[in-house]
Amino acid sequence: MSTTMKYAGLDLGTIEATFNILGGIEGAARLRRGELVLVEAPKPEPIPEPQLDFPVWKTVKLGTNLKTADDFRSAIKQAKMKIGDWGNDILGNPAFTVSETEMNVDLVNVSVADLGFKDGAYRRDIIAKALSLGLELCPAEVGPALRLQYADQPKGEWLVIGMEPITASDGNLGVFDVGHGYGERWLNGHNGNSDNFWDAVGRFVFVRPSK
Repeated sequence: MSTTMKYAGLDLGTIEATFNILGGIEGAARLRRGELVLVEAPKPEPIPEPQLDFPVWKTVKLGTNLKTADDFRSAIKQAKMKIGDWGNDILGNPAFTVSETEMNVDLVNVSVADLGFKDGAYRRDIIAKALSLGLELCPAEVGPALRLQYADQPKGEWLVIGMEPITASDGNLGVFDVGHGYGERWLNGHNGNSDNFWDAVGRFVFVRPSK
């Protein structure tokens, strides 16, 4: 009797693993008798891509005739708005750049709770969650551009720009915030460290990319 195996490359380890799946010797015997039927397992459903649940809140124009920090400073002053010390520091940093071409960007305005953090969250987790939902970080130019193009901002509202932090002159990381308080409309700066904690009511602005 020939001892040549029908399936080349089949080893004892594979045979043993197969028998274990079938339930051992008895399971293999039941399979041969037709008492055990093998059914192909259904393919798992693909995990859907994250969907954007946030509508466009505001569209701002970048790459206008305002090309430098001083251009923005003059425009904000002319509009009778204010620039805080930290915001002014960020604005004057070489890392602050503007778009070379005119373009519109769609923005969303979301609270920390909107992103799923009902008890607040660290900045690093807020940013990571926003990106996982398909949102994008704002160009730094969104800060002063939004300030100028949001003249009707309601009193008491303060919006943190979800952007790559810029190192201020004192070495601290900062991001722009746009607010209406103390009787004035402000372009200011806020803590951009990844371990800065935000309450659930804190609000961030991100870019909503075009579909």
